[in-house]
Amino acid sequence: MVSLTSYLIVSAALLGIGIYGLSVKRNAIRILFAIEIIVNAANLNFAAFTRYLDPPLVSGQVIVFYSIAAAAMEAAVGLALILIAFRLNSSIDVRKLNKLKG
Repeated sequence: MVSLTSYLIVSAALLGIGIYGLSVKRNAIRILFAIEIIVNAANLNFAAFTRYLDPPLVSGQVIVFYSIAAAAMEAAVGLALILIAFRLNSSIDVRKLNKLKG
């Protein structure tokens, strides 16, 4: 059986990778992927803590389910915005998106 510490270490690694992706990368799609990795780290925490509760509750798993659904909607809207920005600027570099200010 896998311990809770193992789940938390993997979740912390995912969080670190996501924060690194947010702080270093300038490509809009990579930034969107980094946000998804951070959301998945939080989902892993919810699922791990739900599994190790003494009376097993489903509330953490329900939160994970809704979070995955919200992340899918966020990815669809984010990709649509990135597509529109690419059509306007011919680039998805976030430093060049200041032209959208009007």
